[in-house]
Amino acid sequence: MEASASHPRFVGVSLKMYFDHEQTLLWCSNVAAIAGMHPAVVSGAVDLVVIPSFPELQAAVSIFDGTRAAVGAQNLSWEDAGAFTGEVSARQLAQVGCTHVEIGHAERRRIFHEDAEMLQAKVAAAVRNHLTPILCVGEPESDGVEAAARLCVDQLDEMTRAVTSSLGGFQAVVAYEPEWAIGAEQPASLEHIRAVCSEIKRWLDEHPQLTGSRVIYGGSAGPGLVTSLGDSVDGVFLGRFAHRPEAVGGVLDEALTVAQGRLAQAQDVTRD
Repeated sequence: MEASASHPRFVGVSLKMYFDHEQTLLWCSNVAAIAGMHPAVVSGAVDLVVIPSFPELQAAVSIFDGTRAAVGAQNLSWEDAGAFTGEVSARQLAQVGCTHVEIGHAERRRIFHEDAEMLQAKVAAAVRNHLTPILCVGEPESDGVEAAARLCVDQLDEMTRAVTSSLGGFQAVVAYEPEWAIGAEQPASLEHIRAVCSEIKRWLDEHPQLTGSRVIYGGSAGPGLVTSLGDSVDGVFLGRFAHRPEAVGGVLDEALTVAQGRLAQAQDVTRD
């Protein structure tokens, strides 16, 4: 899967449950101020997607209104309505202004025992309600590139096979997040990330129903990684390293530089 010069980079930020209500709203306000002026977001060269907790979603949509940043959710129900106490449907998320939703995060798999059947149903719910699924994949232990890539594509196949068969094609964001790197001091090595993401992109190339999908890296991703990885990935998924709004601005700076370099390279090829 070759990177397209017109294909925006992706910078996602999941706040998980680190902030309380007021902290979340303050963070969103500060990041919205950055997004509203940053050339990476204003120009459309970078897609910024912010993912707070459920209680702050509607407020976040309002705060980011007028910027090109989008708001997503950390989870969703596999059903659109019904007697499902405590659940939130994709229909509701779309109605309040969400455009993206995380599915398959390692913490959801491990702590809440979400299995392949449930994840398939969640992907289907997202797609039929016009939400872009952020499909989280990754291996639990550091066991080499080959094992990691095999597990990631197996997880992707499990989550998407039934959906593409019944609902047709859709675009996703595939977030490669090795579990052993989540919460660690450092992300996985550049060589490991490049190799595994290359195999994920190869798998996507073999599945035209997912044409236009992007591959990003998460798992202790932070400032400097976008520059180091370049076109090996289509963006990053930030966690605690984005808790300072200025760090988000720094990553947007990096993403814009990479996007501009990609465009310049494509123009050189066209002239040749």
